[in-house]
Amino acid sequence: MLIEAVNIVLLALLAATAIAAVRLHDLFAVAMMFGIYSLLAAVMFVLLDALDVAFTEAAVGVGISTVLMLATIGLVGRHELPSTHRSLLPLAVVVATGAALIYGTLDMPFFGDPGAPVHQHVAPYYISQSPHQTGLPNVVTSVLASYRGYDTLGELAVIFTAGVGVLALLGLRRRKRPGKHRTAQ
Repeated sequence: MLIEAVNIVLLALLAATAIAAVRLHDLFAVAMMFGIYSLLAAVMFVLLDALDVAFTEAAVGVGISTVLMLATIGLVGRHELPSTHRSLLPLAVVVATGAALIYGTLDMPFFGDPGAPVHQHVAPYYISQSPHQTGLPNVVTSVLASYRGYDTLGELAVIFTAGVGVLALLGLRRRKRPGKHRTAQ
């Protein structure tokens, strides 16, 4: 009963921060709302026993994304410019995308169905053998750290390279061209 109440409160806070982020026009406040949203999502993942996902959400969502948003605000200014167009086309795109996603889920098996194809392939092997083979009690962590270790290392290399690229772009300064500045004689 207590867990359900905590989940309901967290979902309400997630919805409130999402609505606040959309409604605010101060970009600093929007960046803070996104940071709060990511922190609440990380707490929700902890309650769902997905600690690796919670750690990633906290590091990327709360940490890196918030820092990059604040750096961008430092470059472009704090306040949103007023919109000069109607938002019917973006609304139509969102509605069409949502309808396509819902249509794509109509033939999916029910949630938790043991007869679903995903539960018939390698999942039973990982669930039964990974604690003995890797020594890790969490199946997801054992898959990411042991069975797919090189894949995870490659993903980290891509993320690191992207971060270095963003920092390089933010740190570029216009160099003075020789001949532009002439001294008075």
